[in-house]
Amino acid sequence: MSFSDKIIFIVGNSRSGTTMMLRIFNNHPQLMVLNELHFFEQLWAPEDKGQLLSEEAAVVLASKLLLTQRIGYMTHDQDYTQFSQEARMLIAEMDMRNITAEAVFNHFTKREVQLNGKSVVCEKTPQNVFYLKEIFELYPNAKVINMVRDPRAIMLSQKNKWNRRNLGGDYMTRREALRLRINYHPITLSKLWNAAIQAAAAFSSDNRMITVRFEDLLEAPETTLYRVCEHIGVAFDKNMMNITQESSSVEKDSKEIGFKKERASNWKKGGLNATEIWICQWMCGKHLRSNGYEIMPVKVQPLRWLFYCISFPIKISLALLMNLNRMKNIVETLKRRMR
Repeated sequence: MSFSDKIIFIVGNSRSGTTMMLRIFNNHPQLMVLNELHFFEQLWAPEDKGQLLSEEAAVVLASKLLLTQRIGYMTHDQDYTQFSQEARMLIAEMDMRNITAEAVFNHFTKREVQLNGKSVVCEKTPQNVFYLKEIFELYPNAKVINMVRDPRAIMLSQKNKWNRRNLGGDYMTRREALRLRINYHPITLSKLWNAAIQAAAAFSSDNRMITVRFEDLLEAPETTLYRVCEHIGVAFDKNMMNITQESSSVEKDSKEIGFKKERASNWKKGGLNATEIWICQWMCGKHLRSNGYEIMPVKVQPLRWLFYCISFPIKISLALLMNLNRMKNIVETLKRRMR
């Protein structure tokens, strides 16, 4: 089954500027921006494709989507049954003979567009970069914006992301902050960045996807956004430029309007030790160069390198335990993310 309706997917490695692009889109009169739904990977796995759902299973899925959209992704572990009534109404609108998980997701997105009086729906879950094949199969008319950012800047952002709770991210729970601290490791993040780059590279010749560097967006926002609007088939709107300074892992949220070019090079000002930078450049060097990023002269610190090697299996095991509820098929998820 495929769906002909156009939907825009914003994908990329976490902390690559996907949230900034989402806030930009939120200022466009035609675009309906959804919360991070995490449908692919957390609520759906490739083996689910085409599998018919019972009415009750469809209601549960719709309830979880509604919970995330109405309250936010950080509340995904709350009681989704509070949305069961609305979910039953949503399912009742569908063809009961052909209800699959992907059909529920499709109908949900169309319904949200109609409820909000918009014309095009946008979904931003960074990890969808690992599901581009399935997305293009299900949505032949999909448009994808693949965000890419210097992995050293991502590493700094991820290292400090747990502190979003103190920088304006009131939504972040203590458990989430702990999960983020456990998730951080320079080897893990380097492998994830490489995997995201490779996953998107497999579709580099597909005209349904464009790649936008975070640094280019900060350096030349209007030029970059004209290109993005042309790709997704909407007119550029000046309001797209009016974004506030939010979601940073190193600065407090601000109501200041505009793009801060210096955010692109924050990692050069400190926050990462020499060995973290060395590990990133050693592991990501090929893709750093192919994406236009320069290699910085830096020397590895042997004792730190030894510490990171020893701590890697421990950290990745703990991270796996903390993220079990975010993966429907653990083996499939790890295979895609840690390729």
